[in-house]
Amino acid sequence: MTKKIIYVVVALGIIAIVVFQLKSNKETTANRVYIYDKEQAINVLAITLKHESVKSDISYTGTFEPNKETKVSADIQGKITVVLVDIGSTVQKGQALIQLDNSLLKLQLQTVEIQIEGLESDLKRYTVLANADAVQGIQLEKTELGLKSAKVQKATLQEQINKTTVKAPFDGIVTAKLSEEGAFAAPGVPLLQITDISKLKFTINVPEQELSKFETSKQFTLTADVYPKTILSAKIHMVGSKANMGNSFPIQFAVNNTDDLKIKSGMFGKVLPKTIGIKNGSDEQHLVIPASCIIGTNIQPQVYIVENGKAKLQDITISSRFQNKVLVSRGLSEGDIVITNGFINLFDGANVTVSN
Repeated sequence: MTKKIIYVVVALGIIAIVVFQLKSNKETTANRVYIYDKEQAINVLAITLKHESVKSDISYTGTFEPNKETKVSADIQGKITVVLVDIGSTVQKGQALIQLDNSLLKLQLQTVEIQIEGLESDLKRYTVLANADAVQGIQLEKTELGLKSAKVQKATLQEQINKTTVKAPFDGIVTAKLSEEGAFAAPGVPLLQITDISKLKFTINVPEQELSKFETSKQFTLTADVYPKTILSAKIHMVGSKANMGNSFPIQFAVNNTDDLKIKSGMFGKVLPKTIGIKNGSDEQHLVIPASCIIGTNIQPQVYIVENGKAKLQDITISSRFQNKVLVSRGLSEGDIVITNGFINLFDGANVTVSN
């Protein structure tokens, strides 16, 4: 009994020591944690907005894409016996590109043609005999049906032989060679890529407030960055019905390439400002802020402004970007104080002090 009491006393003592140590550790940890004082003023850097003169060398950049592009495959299975084109070859619609092995199909066709010859001879003979009541009419009917079936079989084999020649679906240039002689072709397996760049698509992204500048009835002028002196005429082919992640809308132009197909798929280009009603190089007054001021998302950009010694989160609308600055079209006014630095611990309604 005495031993049991000793064990209980020792266990209680150990528990008491552990509890005391845990409590001591908690107090030590709590003393080390920094508790931020939300009422304390945050030191920030800021600028006072005023209208600035900005050169309106505005252009809308985009990328040229092919009018049509497809990967060509065979309609039937077969071994490739010859590839008739190479990368860079110019092809016409219907031109033979690849030939598959069709020797067995041609032998089957010869067999069917021999059957047709025999059935045609039988048909002539049975027709004479049937007219003379020398044979039953059912034999004549069976021969006629057999001849029709053989002709259908012949047409099927001829179609299969035709499909062993892979042809170009449209005029274009071979831009990828995905198989070689001796390889096995099958439906759905790409063999060549054909690209048509005689006509091009050119896509730009435009902020919603500038969509009115792009009327579908107008003629626009484009240039490729690598050929700035080559002027291309274009018309709007499509205006996007849904904004992308940058809160802008895609506009696609249809463009005729030069006679020598100078403009290639993937090249960068721009819509010239004068065709959008913008006078290039003119000075205009805008509210300009550093891009580093912006927080939030691309869909809804925001900045912090200072009002009565407090930070206020303000929604803005961006009209365009250049270098490391942005032009603000809505949400700010001349004289507003915009915070440019000191965003750590900053929140809407925080007390701030502005340093020069």
